[in-house]
Amino acid sequence: MPTNNKPLNDEDKKTREPQYQECLDAVSDRGFERLGLRSSQSWHDDPKHLLFRISRYKFVAKMLAGSEHVLEIGCGDAFGTRLVQQEVKALSATDFDPLFVEDVKARMVERWRFPVFTHDLLDGPIPGNFDGIFALDVLEHIASKDERIFLDNAFAPLSQHGVAIIGMPSLESQAYASPTSRAGHVNCKSMPQLKKLMQSYFHNVFMFSMNDEVVHTGHHAMAHYLFAVCAGKK
Repeated sequence: MPTNNKPLNDEDKKTREPQYQECLDAVSDRGFERLGLRSSQSWHDDPKHLLFRISRYKFVAKMLAGSEHVLEIGCGDAFGTRLVQQEVKALSATDFDPLFVEDVKARMVERWRFPVFTHDLLDGPIPGNFDGIFALDVLEHIASKDERIFLDNAFAPLSQHGVAIIGMPSLESQAYASPTSRAGHVNCKSMPQLKKLMQSYFHNVFMFSMNDEVVHTGHHAMAHYLFAVCAGKK
């Protein structure tokens, strides 16, 4: 098979289709953007899992579109947070692990800058007022004995007419979870269990199933992932 491995000179460093030259220009101007701590590991070990996680953020982004100020709880490396930021007027994020928060700050770029800080929701609520709050892949890491403390504090800064979204793997999915996932999943729930819990905080709770990157209203026991979209704070 013929190849051409001759080094490129400056004149050759132009894309063959001119509309793609902006890709090279972007690297020259600001360098490459990089994945976060968890996203990098997912991309290396199981690339499709990164797609699943990003799809969860896409769902949240569309549900909270137009919100004034949204809070993400348990942002991890915040790699998907930008999708929500793109749809709302302001966004803040928090995680209880300072190493992840430092990673987010280290990768922050000016165009997508947002406040991010370390906070443990078991220690108390976050000051402020938000009309949207979401937590993806967080509640299943909170021991059942502590879930009420966590949720009381999580929803405390949510405005009366705000929207909260909780996303978590289903209880039924854990038979297929990897050992690494199961190690941290101490409080997975079935859809009826999650709905009942959220109804103690909100007048309106809308449940969705998710398999891979597809959100649907299909049979909850066959869902890998669950969303509770909540409104009408009690």
